[in-house]
Amino acid sequence: MSIQLPPLFESRMQRWLGSEYESFIASYDRPRYAGIRVNTLKIDADEFLAASPFGLKPIPWCDTGYYIDENERPGKHPYYHAGLYYIQEPSAMEPAEALRPEPGDRVLDLCAAPGGKSTQIAAKLRGEGVLVTNDISAERTKALAKNIEMSGVRNAVVLNETPERIAEKFPAYFDKILIDAPCSGEGMFRKDPDAVRQWEKHSVEVCTVMQRDILDTVASMLASGGRIVYSTCTFSPEENEAMIALFLARHPDFVVGELPHSPLFAPGRPEWAAGLVESGGGLSPLLHEAAPGGEPLLSRPGALAPTARAARIWPHLAEGEGHFVCVLEHTGEKAARPCAAGSAGPLVGAGEERPAEAPAGGRKDRGPKAAGRAGDRGGAAPRREDKAARQARGRQKDAYIREEASEETVRRACLDFLAEQVPTPLRGTLLISGDYAYACPVEPERLRGLKVRRSGFQLGMVKAGGRFVPSHALAAALKPAESARTVRLSSAQPEAISYLKGETLTFGQERIERAAGAEAKGYVLVTIDGYSAGWGKWAAGVLKNEYPAGWRWNG
Repeated sequence: MSIQLPPLFESRMQRWLGSEYESFIASYDRPRYAGIRVNTLKIDADEFLAASPFGLKPIPWCDTGYYIDENERPGKHPYYHAGLYYIQEPSAMEPAEALRPEPGDRVLDLCAAPGGKSTQIAAKLRGEGVLVTNDISAERTKALAKNIEMSGVRNAVVLNETPERIAEKFPAYFDKILIDAPCSGEGMFRKDPDAVRQWEKHSVEVCTVMQRDILDTVASMLASGGRIVYSTCTFSPEENEAMIALFLARHPDFVVGELPHSPLFAPGRPEWAAGLVESGGGLSPLLHEAAPGGEPLLSRPGALAPTARAARIWPHLAEGEGHFVCVLEHTGEKAARPCAAGSAGPLVGAGEERPAEAPAGGRKDRGPKAAGRAGDRGGAAPRREDKAARQARGRQKDAYIREEASEETVRRACLDFLAEQVPTPLRGTLLISGDYAYACPVEPERLRGLKVRRSGFQLGMVKAGGRFVPSHALAAALKPAESARTVRLSSAQPEAISYLKGETLTFGQERIERAAGAEAKGYVLVTIDGYSAGWGKWAAGVLKNEYPAGWRWNG
């Protein structure tokens, strides 16, 4: 075995697995499994299978997931840059499947970076409802925002907050919540040798305290009758069965829900946690947490038994890394409620009658509230930039001589662009943040005071002179029929790679597919094999490349 496992970890696993231990240890000498998940926001699974350049084998627990040979380099194909699939470890696809999000749901992915589970949830929502995706690490939210945008997600807000701060703004709000909890990472030892080195740093004792606090906070954000999925990538019963049983003891209005077991999954192991409680052993003092003046919560008869309904994914039983997944159902009655504000109705001005002109007088006179605030922010609310807007403004070379565009200027420029380029109505509340325009899927006042990476579906920004520049997120989310101008590139031709490298292309206007009445000159949605990849700006036979510099092909 090439991986040097911690001796304490080995002794614990040998004690618990018994006769299975040799098979478990032998799995560390087998190649790790790689997978991709088809992004059904952009392409149907059957359509992708027909077009796929890779050899694929279905992943049994995810109907859009497929095993792939890593040597095929799926990250180096134009389809990856077009957002047709997400590269994801196979076992990591199960938690979002267990959550069972449905169109119209309000969903929170609490520990979301780099975004695999969030994009999986978004595909199941099909653009309807709300996805709030969050990570406490500011650095990791960069990858999270990028993957949300590359996947063409239109109804997501990206936060960089603590669970407690989110709970203040979203009490009893979400129908479904996914907690891919920070954990000791034992299930990743086979895939990532660094996880072995980090095991003591991210000890079971430290992780269980974080997990308990996260679960307690998340319970306050769940609507009556809602569902929580708790998952980890560790084998530790302290972080799995014991943590679930402790949560149930502290929250009697929850039960462990049914989790349809794949034949390749094993049930939870409540007896492992029970043995630790009875022996006084284990790596977490929370095993012995007691009610005020009472016995330890996990010593109560039957406290651990429900956790047998959880699922464990073992690398010696299934083709994937180690995972634990448990469904927690709130026993209250699910109340009928309207859709989240801004998530159902069309964006004001997108394909609709334009609102009246704002009165003269600059920023203080912002005109009608129909577009941008619509009763959401209130006339006296201060304007607040999200992180993307602040960073973009800081990069402006002429920032020291250019005043920030007024909210009305950004709003009007955005609506003018959409009316000309994207006549199909978009959903959400038009929210202006700095020089940026967003289609926000939640009531904007809920975001006030939070650290926001993306305030919603980023539409674009206004630069000097009132010029509106559409975002890459908008291009990635559009279908060709939704854009006034498109051009088709082929993945089989060098032209597609040239575009992804950021190079200028030259071709005549006859290649630009246009809506009725649209001229050839202007922003063009560039597609690869008919799937949106980004923007270009065409004039006089030259397509100026608008593909983001940080995303460009470097293979």
